[in-house]
Amino acid sequence: MKRQSRKLEHIKYSMLLDDGPAAAGFADFHLVHNCLPDLAWRDIDISTTVAGIPLAQPVIINAITGGADDVTLLNRDLAEFAKQTGIPMAVGSQYAAVENPAVAESYKIVRQVNPEGIVFANLGAHATPEAARYAVEMIDAQAIQIHLNSGQEIIMSEGDRDFSGYLSRIAAIVAQVDVPVIVKEVGCGIAREQAAALAGVGVKAIDVGGTGGTNFLAIEAARSKLPLDDDMMSWGIPTAISAMEVLSITNSSADVILSGGVRTPLDVVKALTIGGAAAGIAGPILKVLQCQGLEGAIHWYESFTTAVKRFMLLAGTRTVKELQSCPLVITGFSREWLEVRGIDITQFARRKKIR
Repeated sequence: MKRQSRKLEHIKYSMLLDDGPAAAGFADFHLVHNCLPDLAWRDIDISTTVAGIPLAQPVIINAITGGADDVTLLNRDLAEFAKQTGIPMAVGSQYAAVENPAVAESYKIVRQVNPEGIVFANLGAHATPEAARYAVEMIDAQAIQIHLNSGQEIIMSEGDRDFSGYLSRIAAIVAQVDVPVIVKEVGCGIAREQAAALAGVGVKAIDVGGTGGTNFLAIEAARSKLPLDDDMMSWGIPTAISAMEVLSITNSSADVILSGGVRTPLDVVKALTIGGAAAGIAGPILKVLQCQGLEGAIHWYESFTTAVKRFMLLAGTRTVKELQSCPLVITGFSREWLEVRGIDITQFARRKKIR
């Protein structure tokens, strides 16, 4: 019951609290306008591929919740939204159902509502391969997210305090599940050193989950009425910078998903231009569903994807692959960070679109 009430509180505070205080970093990344795009609107194709899974468009509903009876209806609505829009959806951590199969329905409802859709399972890195297989089977998932959230856990009074052996546990899951494994941070980002280790054990995609979006450290502090100073509240790597770190070391060995403060269509296009295969969004979709209902949320997302296509046209790109070869100018704090980390940013400003 404690885990179930915690899930409900996560939803409550994710709706109440603002993003940040750290920024996601997208403001430092600038696309170069193409005044001769040489393409027609009908030519633009926003499909992509993540971990070998074809996606009709480059946005994923990232893990939000599960494991509590009261959120079954919420997950039903999210699943219906995913079905109507064709957007992939990751469920929240399924460990509650590993501990208590009685709450599995709050996850299974996603597959029941959206039988043909793309659904990702989700567990923490402490999970066993047996639990991972169970999580995948529970919702007939096409992939499984393994989340990393040490920052969140150490703020929770009931959270984990032992994070040893995570890489070997992830390697065991990779070896023993029949679907691709995606490793996702929960708001603090992933650096190049850890990205190399994850790619080295066979992880097929890395979701950077950087700072700038829903702040789970702030959520846990609010839950516990625990005062946190600005240093702790801002801890982590900005999302756009984290993506550059990961891409600098993984190359094509693992796809990269950008999440954490992806809020606008231009953020999505920047994420793809940086080199991401897709962008993850959670909080904004949940908020628009609750405020505008299913019909309003679908209309909002249709407008969102139309704007993505507009920016692609202005950059002179037909596809996500072409975006990944468009010139991109990096300035400000992001430039300073990447330069001192030895990541060559001039190649991004000077690259030429491949068609």
